[in-house]
Amino acid sequence: MDTDITAAERRAPGGIPGERRTGRRFAVCCAALLLAGVSVVVGHRVADSDGITPVPQLLAFLPWLLVPVGLALLLSLLGRSWLGLLWGVLLLGLLAWYLQPYGKTGDPIGQPAAELRILTSNVEFGQATGALVAAVREEKPDLVFVQECDDACARTLRRDLAADYPHHRAVGGDGAAGSVILGRLPLTAADGVEASMGMPAAVADVDGTSVRLQLAHPMPPVPGQVGLWRAELGRLRAAVAADTRTPTVVAGDFNASQDHAAFRRILDAGVRDAARLAGSSRAPSWPARTTPAFGAQIDHVLVSEDFSARDARFLDLPGTDHRALLVDLTLYRVV
Repeated sequence: MDTDITAAERRAPGGIPGERRTGRRFAVCCAALLLAGVSVVVGHRVADSDGITPVPQLLAFLPWLLVPVGLALLLSLLGRSWLGLLWGVLLLGLLAWYLQPYGKTGDPIGQPAAELRILTSNVEFGQATGALVAAVREEKPDLVFVQECDDACARTLRRDLAADYPHHRAVGGDGAAGSVILGRLPLTAADGVEASMGMPAAVADVDGTSVRLQLAHPMPPVPGQVGLWRAELGRLRAAVAADTRTPTVVAGDFNASQDHAAFRRILDAGVRDAARLAGSSRAPSWPARTTPAFGAQIDHVLVSEDFSARDARFLDLPGTDHRALLVDLTLYRVV
């Protein structure tokens, strides 16, 4: 049987072969599925809501939603779907808008009073403790915030770094529960935030100025724990908002990015993201095995408006799925 398609058949109305029509319908259906999935996530971003699983998990990777939208546009083009093309362009515009850094910027009011270097690191159940000790010795931060530091990790840090970091505040625990703040500077006790994992607090004496310190490590937004994750981020926000007059640093693994509404509410309470101030607002910190090519920035150093940030660097430490964050700050004093 002759199966060649004649020119007349190609020109005739409805003359597109059935296989080609089926292929185009399939392309349009795939595009619609991709666009619908992305629209759900972007819709929650527009509504300033984190929603329910899987929306919070996908919001962490909001920039990477450009990939399925780009694929959907290609499929819409192949399927000759003008509606799909319009839908995809609209989503691209929304994503481009929301990929802009969030939060306030600007120079502090006053005169520079002190320089402060801060390192925060999630050592993944203590596995990267040795690598952290080496990084601390090399970088010489003034304050170190350590998450997922179990009792063995805490003992190692106190033993190996005691000479340079005699001051510490800690919440003990096994696995991911333990956390430690180490300081070259004098630290006094303060009430931490109640949470499933340790979130200790302290007050540091920085050249005569009291600075509030709060370690952050809320529950991650895993399925079934999104409500707890949201509640613990809310407690961090309340801790920030409780005192907006004292210079403040909140550092750690927030298990949230700037694309999460619960994290943005912490920023709105009166702190700024030091990585953003230093020009690294989208540098990913997790998962370390795929950064910097792919990932999300969920490790942060947040500072009150008394600080400026000169530099922010993410360090790769063997043994952990998080990159450590090192920031150089300048504390300003109102005159």
